[in-house]
Order: sequence, then C-alpha cells, then structure tokens
Amino acid sequence: DPQQTELATASKRKLRRFIVIDEVVDKLYGSKVREYFEENNVQHKILALPTTEETKSMDLVLNILHEVQSFSLDRRTEPIIAIGGGVCLDIVGLAASLYRRRTPYIRVPTTLLSYVDASVGAKNGVNFLQCKNKLGGYTPPVASFLDRSFLQSIPRRHISNGLGEILKMALMKHKGLFDLLKNHGKYLLDTKFQSCNGFAHHGDAALQTTRIAIETMLEELAPNLWEDDLDRLVDFGHLISPELEMRVLPSLMHGEAVNIDMAFMTYVAHARGLLAAEDKEQILQCMRGLELPVWHSGCSWALIQRALRERLKHSGGQLRMPLPTGLGVADIFNDTSEETLERAYELWVKD
Repeated sequence: DPQQTELATASKRKLRRFIVIDEVVDKLYGSKVREYFEENNVQHKILALPTTEETKSMDLVLNILHEVQSFSLDRRTEPIIAIGGGVCLDIVGLAASLYRRRTPYIRVPTTLLSYVDASVGAKNGVNFLQCKNKLGGYTPPVASFLDRSFLQSIPRRHISNGLGEILKMALMKHKGLFDLLKNHGKYLLDTKFQSCNGFAHHGDAALQTTRIAIETMLEELAPNLWEDDLDRLVDFGHLISPELEMRVLPSLMHGEAVNIDMAFMTYVAHARGLLAAEDKEQILQCMRGLELPVWHSGCSWALIQRALRERLKHSGGQLRMPLPTGLGVADIFNDTSEETLERAYELWVKD
C-alpha cells in the first residue's frame, strides 16, 4: 500500500519488526538476518524456536504471543515475519491471526515443501489431540517472499519431500509438470533447485518446476480460498496421509506421507479402470526417481479404513476422493466401493 509505505518512511518512529525463525534456520542464516535489520536501522526482536510436527501446538503459539505482547507491536503497520519451513509458517500464521484478532504477517519459506505449498493460500494451524492441523483458521499473509537460495542448505531428503507436493499438482493438473519431474527429477535433487549455469540441456528446470507448481496451486486455491467447496483436487494425497503421518511420527515427513497416499490412490484409480497400467507404472517410476517412498508398513488396511471414516466426517458425508484419470488429468469421485479399495490395497502391498 503506497500510502502506508509513505507513512512508514515519513514517520519519526523507528521501524520495528518481530521475527520468528526456525532454530535450525537461525543457526544457518540468523547472523545474515540480524545484519539485514541492523543495516536498515530496524528495531527488531528475533525469536528462534524448534518448529517441528512434534512441537506444532497451541503451547508454542502462546509462547510466541507472550513475546509479541512484550515487544508491543503496532497491529496494522508492523507485520510479524515467519522464516522457516511449513510448520513455522503455520504456527506463526495462527499466532498472527489471533493477536488483536488479526495482525499482518509475512511468510519466508526456507524448505522446498513450504516454498511450493505452505507459502500459498490462507490456511494456518497446529496439531491437537494427535490430529494434524485440527486447530487453525484462514488468514492469508500480506506477502510471501520466495528465495530458492535457502534450499542450498537443506538435506537431500527435504528436497525429495517437497517434490511430493509438486508431483501432486503435476498428477492432478499438469502433464508438462509431470514430464519435467520425470525427465529432470535427479537433476533437481542433485542441484537442490538452484539455477546452475553450464547445464543448458536441463534449461532452467528449477524455475519452471517451482513456477508451474505454484501457478497450478493458485489456480485451485484462489477461487476457493475459504474451502466453501469441499471438492478439491489439492486434497489428492491428503485422505489417508494425515492419519499415517501422525501415527508414525517422526519417521515420515509430510511430503513422504502424501506420496504414500498418492501411490495407494494411483492403485485405486487403476483398480477402478480410470488409469491405464502403463500410466500407473509411469507414476510409480517417477515417484521412485524423486526418491519418494511408495509404501510404508504403518499404512495398514485398518488405518486406511479409519482415515476414510474421518474423511467422511469432515467432508460433508462424502469421500470426495481425487483420483488421476491419466497423466496430468483428474476428477473427484464419491462412489469408490470398499471392495475396490481392498482390491487396490492387496495389489499395492503385493507389488
């Protein structure tokens, strides 16, 4: 807002910022962040916290809010800044939405998963009673700042983890994105999504992949930001994965759990006759190429049944099951029989 910018720069009051940063990110980049605010003469408070699925709770939200209150933010002109992965962005988003009913906040994602997923949309939340994101709301950030250079320092497994959410959008909406992942997946893992000179035969696969993933995500989320319509293609991979992820913590990361869900649903689509055998094999081959798990011993038939019962409770009494009907095309189904699901599960386990 130009008017607010003018007011902020013309004001005699010193600029102030409250920053929540993941403690691992703080060790890597904290000195640069502090140097930035000092160089720009900004009074700041940096709160470094352990932001993991295990600590993603209202206790941590309240911890942040105590610190915010002590710092005494102006709730309209001094946005809270979140620097970290998806868990950090979710927790800070919820804290900001609660403080004085709504305080603006800025997302700075530092993992691939948060770059293409948590940075987009309005949702925030925390885990509650061993259920993933059971408490939360819809408060979009005033901005998301995307910088792929953060990805240089994350482990290879975290790159693979983010590729799970990118593959979700490819399978649901974009054959070209699927081809990028299939053809350049190893390169993206090896280079950690950095745009490298001297690799002309790959083009700028990192930029293309992240841009298409975010654009397709926005196409789905923007018209339905508050989830008034529960038929959502972006729910692919999120029917059984929340139950699985929370059940086996911390052995699976979010994108890995999502991919296991997507692998099973690929078998369901094939069992229903929606997906040709060669397309099913291409999808599984791509998943393995991205170094993503396609099965987990914790994903029992009983867990799948329990997860789908939960799904029915929270999606208006219908499964609303997104399934691929080809590569990059999909639809939502409410009529998948238990017999089909069990047949798909048996084949999945056997394979």
